[in-house]
Amino acid sequence: MNVLSLVRSDFASIRRRDPAARGRIETALTYPGLHAAIAHRVAHALWSRQLKSAARLISYLARMATGVDIHPGAKIGPGFFIDHGSGVVIGETAELGRNVTLYHGVTLGGVSWSPGRRHPILGDGVMVGAGAKILGPIKIGAGARIGANSVVVEPVPDDSTVVGIPARIVRTEGPVSTDPYRVDLNHHLIPDPVGRTLARLADRIAFLEARLAARDALQRAAKSPDGCLQPCEDHRH
Repeated sequence: MNVLSLVRSDFASIRRRDPAARGRIETALTYPGLHAAIAHRVAHALWSRQLKSAARLISYLARMATGVDIHPGAKIGPGFFIDHGSGVVIGETAELGRNVTLYHGVTLGGVSWSPGRRHPILGDGVMVGAGAKILGPIKIGAGARIGANSVVVEPVPDDSTVVGIPARIVRTEGPVSTDPYRVDLNHHLIPDPVGRTLARLADRIAFLEARLAARDALQRAAKSPDGCLQPCEDHRH
């Protein structure tokens, strides 16, 4: 796809996925994520033509204007959407598939100074929540959802949800939705693995306490001369 086609797909993705995008002119003028994506499309085209200084200059100016730092060497598929577009960092060797959604504060970073691939690969339809960090040359499968403020350092399978530090898989199937364009906005559907674990522990403690109480009652009954678990009226006379 050429630069113009990619820009059109990015613009259309905002209109599809963000209910706050009311009009075409308003969206074109007020979405820093769109401005950063357009600048990257131009910078990447120059980078691919070995005009690397010009590409870096455009990337730098875009970062100053939008707060989004995308290296011109990063490969980003069509339908790219950065919601709010502040504090996002995408490294040089990162690759993003089609219809990827990033929220503010996301980092697609590296963990090595060595040449070669250092940054993540995101499959089609990946959603990365606000403040999440995906580090290293790992692959995030198509349709995966990264919870807000998670730190991902291991590969993530397709259609999985991960949360936490370090991130853990908490769901292995995508959420059911009748709207395929806005499914990734449902942050409230991401499970809470810590809360779920604490609930299980509370249930286990209650079960063990009930067993101990029952055992103590049986032991008291065994020691009682009349064998009653409760005081018996018949034996008081």
